[in-house]
Amino acid sequence: MFSSFYRNKRVFLTGHTGFKGSWLAEWLLMLGAEVHGYALDPQPHEILFNQLGLAERLASDTRADLADRNALQHALDSAHPDIVFHLAAQPLVRLSYERPVETFAINVMGTANLLDAVRVAGRACTVVCVTTDKCYENKEWLHAYREDDPMGGHDPYSASKGAAELVIASYRKSFFTESPASAAPKIRLASARAGNVIGGGDWAADRIIPDCIRAQRRSESIPVRNKIATRPWQHVLEPLSGYLWLAASLDKAGSRKSEAEMLDSEFITTPDLQLLTSAFNFGPAIASNKTVADLVRELLQHTGGEWHDVSDPHAKHEASKLNLSTDKAFHLLGWQPTWEFSETLRKTAEWYLAEARGDDPQVMTRAQIQQYAESAARQSIRWASAPPP
Repeated sequence: MFSSFYRNKRVFLTGHTGFKGSWLAEWLLMLGAEVHGYALDPQPHEILFNQLGLAERLASDTRADLADRNALQHALDSAHPDIVFHLAAQPLVRLSYERPVETFAINVMGTANLLDAVRVAGRACTVVCVTTDKCYENKEWLHAYREDDPMGGHDPYSASKGAAELVIASYRKSFFTESPASAAPKIRLASARAGNVIGGGDWAADRIIPDCIRAQRRSESIPVRNKIATRPWQHVLEPLSGYLWLAASLDKAGSRKSEAEMLDSEFITTPDLQLLTSAFNFGPAIASNKTVADLVRELLQHTGGEWHDVSDPHAKHEASKLNLSTDKAFHLLGWQPTWEFSETLRKTAEWYLAEARGDDPQVMTRAQIQQYAESAARQSIRWASAPPP
């Protein structure tokens, strides 16, 4: 996977105690990376990190706030990272209505603090900052959002992620871009915008899959509050494969000596590094853009159970339509989604059902990562099938 790029690479991962961060940490360890985590202690519902036993297997595990600039700088300097993945965030739309200032502080200033620590460290590295598909100014239209569409956001969460993208673009232009006549930039920065991720081990409040699993385990009907909302549902491994391949491609592009070498590289299809130091969408195939009701029905095919509609016309605003275009990731990175909608729900259900039986979560998680990689290789997706350099 990834042409063995991550073997012995030093990786600084923020948000490693969360749902996506735990899956990414596990995958990086499988790839042979030296992983340094930086995050707050997991919330009571965030049990996946402990289920995977990650604390004992990381090179370092710093528990601190992104607002603590001294702690952040010290952790980053100590890690000497080759790659930085920034996932730490306040990730929930409904919580952002309750804690708007905290959401802006974490998602906007937290990103600025992380990028400033990278700037001050001055070490050559590749940085991928993760935001969200909700960073776009949502016009509720049917066509998919592209990377150059305007940033926006009705709710504080979406607005904070749009603002974070502006911070990322500013740091790239102000500090991490070399002149055309000079060598490639020492610090290569990109952002990644993912659709709605699902998968085993997510226990967050106000997320539809965890809500379904909790209700199913209590033998209760599942309350569904926004059944007609359409989202680009994807398994958590889909965007993670994109983040990993984007970082590897950026690193390789920056190290090429000539245009000919870059064109021959298995990592990218263009010699223009500026096209890679930018924003990328990682979302599912258009057929996986389904309603919440479709998602619940598909999950219940595997888990059993019932659901009921609790739509509230006076509820806080949440977008009803949201699609992502992944043309850029396909053409520049050779990336495309691997699991279609029904397979995504089947794998998600399998994880939770196995966990309920008492199976080892680490074994289950690693098995699904391997199954995902094998599926990608069978489809000749570039990150899973490219020969070693």
